[in-house]
Amino acid sequence: MSLVRHVEYADAGPEVRAVYDEIMALRNVAAVNNFWKVLAHDPALLRRTWEEVRDVMAPGALDPLTKEMIYVAVSATNNCEYCTHSHTASARKQGMSDAMLAEVLAVTALANKTNRLANGYRVDVDDAFKPRFD
Repeated sequence: MSLVRHVEYADAGPEVRAVYDEIMALRNVAAVNNFWKVLAHDPALLRRTWEEVRDVMAPGALDPLTKEMIYVAVSATNNCEYCTHSHTASARKQGMSDAMLAEVLAVTALANKTNRLANGYRVDVDDAFKPRFD
């Protein structure tokens, strides 16, 4: 349960409604999800967060499915139930299969394990892995 009530569209001020309208239009949905309704208690935070999500998750050098799968991996690592569910649903809409989800989570688990081992042992980075800007 959220720590604050959701700001529903009907109860939102003009600044919040403008962000909600943009989210609904860009995502082609009838309503905003609970994440945005909670952030709406701080309209400036809502606007900043939406703009960053909108811009970063837009198609770029990485396709939208890859971005969503990265988001799932990081959300699982950070133990964010909400974001894991939200971005898994988004990734599925982009074409992620159960097999792809299983592989993303396997790679994520492996990376977390080997990262902790490398950090625990304070392994020196090989020269071959360091970038050269000659």
